Amino acid sequence: MTISFLRLGVTNLRRDWRAGQLRLLLLAVTLAVATLTAVSFFADRLNRGMQRDALQLLGGDAVVVSDQPTPAALQALAAQHGLQASASLGFPTMARTPDAEGGTTRLVALKAVEAGYPLRGRLTVSAREGAAPIVTSDIPAPGEVWVDPGLLDALGTHVGSELLLGEARLRITRVIGVEPDRGGGFVNFAPRVLMNQSDLAVTDLVQPASRVNYRYAVAAKDGAGEAEVRRFVAQAKAWIEAEHVRGTRVEALDGGRPELSNTLERAEKFLQLVALLAALLSAVAVGLAARAFANAHLDSCAMLRVLGLSQATIARAHALEFLLVGLGGGLLGAALGWVAHHVFVLLLAGLVDAALPAPGLWPVGFGLGVGLTLMAAFGLPPVLQLARVPALRVIRRDVGEPRALSLGVLGLGLAGFAALLLAASRDWTLGLITVGGFALAVGLFACAAWGAVVVLRRVVREDRAPRWLILATRQLSARPVYAVLQVSSLAIGLLALLLLALLRTDLIDSWRKATPENAPNRFVINIQPDQAQNFQAALVRAGVAVDHDWYPMIRGRLVAVNDRSVQASDYQDERAQRLVEREFNLSYSAQVPAHNPIVGGRWTSEDPQAISMEDGIADTLGLKLGDRLRFDIAGLQHETTITSLRKVDWGSMRANFFALYPMSSMPDLPVTYLAAFRAPEGNSRFDNQLVREFPNVTVVDLSMTLAQIQQVLAQVSRAVEFLFGFTLAAGLIVLYAAVASTREERAREYAVMRAVGAGGALLRQMQRAELLGLGLLAGVLAAIVSGAVGWALARFVFNFEWGGSLWLLPVGGLSGAALALGAGWWGLRAVLRAPVVDTLRKAAA
Repeated sequence: MTISFLRLGVTNLRRDWRAGQLRLLLLAVTLAVATLTAVSFFADRLNRGMQRDALQLLGGDAVVVSDQPTPAALQALAAQHGLQASASLGFPTMARTPDAEGGTTRLVALKAVEAGYPLRGRLTVSAREGAAPIVTSDIPAPGEVWVDPGLLDALGTHVGSELLLGEARLRITRVIGVEPDRGGGFVNFAPRVLMNQSDLAVTDLVQPASRVNYRYAVAAKDGAGEAEVRRFVAQAKAWIEAEHVRGTRVEALDGGRPELSNTLERAEKFLQLVALLAALLSAVAVGLAARAFANAHLDSCAMLRVLGLSQATIARAHALEFLLVGLGGGLLGAALGWVAHHVFVLLLAGLVDAALPAPGLWPVGFGLGVGLTLMAAFGLPPVLQLARVPALRVIRRDVGEPRALSLGVLGLGLAGFAALLLAASRDWTLGLITVGGFALAVGLFACAAWGAVVVLRRVVREDRAPRWLILATRQLSARPVYAVLQVSSLAIGLLALLLLALLRTDLIDSWRKATPENAPNRFVINIQPDQAQNFQAALVRAGVAVDHDWYPMIRGRLVAVNDRSVQASDYQDERAQRLVEREFNLSYSAQVPAHNPIVGGRWTSEDPQAISMEDGIADTLGLKLGDRLRFDIAGLQHETTITSLRKVDWGSMRANFFALYPMSSMPDLPVTYLAAFRAPEGNSRFDNQLVREFPNVTVVDLSMTLAQIQQVLAQVSRAVEFLFGFTLAAGLIVLYAAVASTREERAREYAVMRAVGAGGALLRQMQRAELLGLGLLAGVLAAIVSGAVGWALARFVFNFEWGGSLWLLPVGGLSGAALALGAGWWGLRAVLRAPVVDTLRKAAA
């Protein structure tokens, strides 16, 4: 027999597709590629958008940021390199309307700019509320301010009205549309007020102790290029380091600020996790479907051998067939992923820019690689054994059965696929925990299943157990390899589904609990010591709960660790450099805050030489228990020793500090006070009354911020639930494939038992017992492992507290039993109805 492997492969593909033997394989590959490429398309568009908007987010080609006016030497350096420059400064303050318009107050983020702003990006404004914004190269004229539209609503004012800022009365003349260098800091939750820098002195808002953020943006002129900007950045950093200038840093595109919020990063990690689980499940489904495919083609391959076809031709034909299926599944999955990623953009609207640039082509190539890798690593190994089927099988059905894969072939396939998933995860911790956890789970499931079969054989005694249980036990004992394969496959599918259930409930619920509905929605700062008693009395009169947060605040800069001077150049980490450049908000309390658990050392109350540090900042700055710290506090050198480390949840909306002295009072240090509380319901004038009584304080209204956070959580939940549908489908495919993989063997065994007198009711009882037992064992095993993997993900990837759940074991076991029974009924429903004679004839043919 002479036929090319190309013709044979295409012929086999058409025949097997019509017979329905490739549909499960194609569906598994398509789901895996769709989930991975959907996340890849989304991430690629985000990255491209960030690169596109980098200059706008920065406001220039480089920016000198400082907590003091920009040093003259750096301004001269920019001029020396022929760069354009624009200075601005910003700080939070209170704005209010005139008394004739109600005297409403609101915390605002004030920015004072000069001519030439912005150097990069486009500023858009409207002449009135609701009008279309237009691009402008102007800035507010002296005596005028431009404001966010939200401020007009908050204050109940309009364009043309006056706005009071400190001692100045300025007229609102424009509504801000897009502000290019707004950034994402805490102060920018407040509405923006943009003013001319020449009006700043009139306001009398900037005082010696004011916390002001100065920005000096530079950009290349037409005659200068990127090389001049790079030289300026290098020389400016060198000057700052040589002169030991504190509180000043240079930001550039190659080391700019991370503008993507933690919320969006967590959302992307959630989606990556779901995609990884879908890909892992699809790999299991492909392996099971390929094994069933190989078993169904043993006889036809034996006949081809009888007709003289070579092993090489048979192997190449099946390899071509499977690679074409992988290519088709990859293309179909990439198209489905491209459609699905648009749903992410819609569901996360507000978190990401709806005008993201078009994605690149690499997700398509990646999807095709996933599809081909799935088929090559998990589909081809069992199918290529068909080439070795001996011709003798035509007359002897007991020869030529597929053998277990060699460890080398299996290990190579697993290693290749694991490497692909690790690359897809974009987060080594997430990838290693997920892929490694599943790899360890497979071994655990196999060993546990084998042990369960051995125990079951010894426990079930034929003289006491009912007949259906005896038959079910014999079925499992007669083919322990099949039992191990089914339990392991079912457990892997259930593991992914349970893990996603935990993700949807415990992990996201933990995130929600970090910002509960009754969280503080007001932060008041700059309360002077002589106002403390009257201020707290005012809160009590207004009906504020007496257990609100109340802490002294001390401004201090870390200057030495273990008697060694601290400089930004001592650290490679950008965040560490920023931390040592800035002043810390320190505080003291005799008792450890209830929402700050101690994770290292011990709280030494009333120890004047002790200090407690937040564990995150300790890791960032390389600090440990016993280190001696020296802070510069208003010119005073204050030395302490780290005696404890605290865990701080910065998303809790509570008053938190990097450093706490375990003291009830520190009279020698200059302090102001901070209060965090929930404003009384129904009192719309509360903030105004508070500011009128204490005009120097700054009230931060976080009501809109809390609402925004809750909306973000709802959006992320919907996005995860959408992708969960893909993984749920992949899990159900695994359950179906695991049960259906033994359909032919079960059909022959049931036919023999029916031929010797077994009734349909007895066989149905036996089948249900076997499926329920396998599902129950798989569910319990999956619940145990999902708890461990969930804890690792919560602890090392998402930074959630993990409390575990007692319902996991019973729900996992019952879910496994129910799903196995359902998949078994669907996959084996025709086995008991098939005529005995037809089944036996097929088995003997």
